Amino acid sequence: MPPPDPETLQADMAACRAMLAGGSKSFHAASRLLPRRVAEPATALYAFCRVADDEIDLGGGARALAGLQDRLEAIHAGAPMPHPADRAFARVVARFAIPRALPEALLEGLAWDAEGRCYETIADLEAYGARVAAAVGAIMTLLMGVRDPAALARACDLGVAMQFTNIARDVGEDARNGRLYLPRAWLREEGLDPDAFLAAPVFSPALGRVVARLLRAADMLYRRSESGIARLPRDCRSGIAAARFVYAEIGRQVERQGLDSVSRRAVVPRHRKLRLMARSLNMLAERPADLAAPPLEANRFLIEAVQAMPHPVEAPLPVPAFRERLLWAVELFDRIDRPDRGAVGIVRSA
Repeated sequence: MPPPDPETLQADMAACRAMLAGGSKSFHAASRLLPRRVAEPATALYAFCRVADDEIDLGGGARALAGLQDRLEAIHAGAPMPHPADRAFARVVARFAIPRALPEALLEGLAWDAEGRCYETIADLEAYGARVAAAVGAIMTLLMGVRDPAALARACDLGVAMQFTNIARDVGEDARNGRLYLPRAWLREEGLDPDAFLAAPVFSPALGRVVARLLRAADMLYRRSESGIARLPRDCRSGIAAARFVYAEIGRQVERQGLDSVSRRAVVPRHRKLRLMARSLNMLAERPADLAAPPLEANRFLIEAVQAMPHPVEAPLPVPAFRERLLWAVELFDRIDRPDRGAVGIVRSA
């Protein structure tokens, strides 16, 4: 792919930023948590995700997915279609050696959402989380200059954990929109009929036990993710650590509300977010057993795709001096109190 002239490069990035500002406040705010060397390529990634999400949401189904896969193939071939997001993302793909399997997984997950796919088991739900959340986490880890498989596995853990938290918090809202993400087998084990619940979503102690079970699964992944966060560059850790602790706290808030996420919506108060983020770096620890833990089976293909890809030829940019981004983080998590479904609430607009 020939290098772009400066005017085209600036115009493409301006268009990407405009797409995010107009369609995803949470991504737009999140970019403020990252050092510029990461925020710029992340903007291109998120803009392409925005375009993909819109294409599938328009009801294109399999045809839209096929068209997006063609665009992704052109991006990885270094001959992107004449769209600012495609051109900008193609430069990111080439510079950071991002394997096609990662953004392709995200496209697949968005298509699963559009088709209203059901998830019978927790393994099925992990496969969904791998696509709409872990794939983005893996790409972001590459943008931070980290390709270590152990760190990637923990980044994917964090993505799935955050997706589980979103699901646990939005059970009622999802059901009223005709969607059910809780494992159907778990509901049946509690004597609940998934289709009957969808038809008339009401809270019950049995449903609360299913939500609690999902939150426990998320907590295990949050804990493991800490060892991966500790391996990120210093200037990236504060924002990612904040995400880890604030999202986990959403689960605690669901618990405080009696696990009822049908009639009530859990919101973490601003003062609690502030305390968590102030403590977040001190709460992190690199635990050898967690770092060495194998990835979730659903995430394995993402990590293997990275390992099979040659490292980027261009050396990563030097890491600038660490700066605390606490107040920006507070603003971010106030803005995303309504997490959307795809890509841990960032791709899909509020």
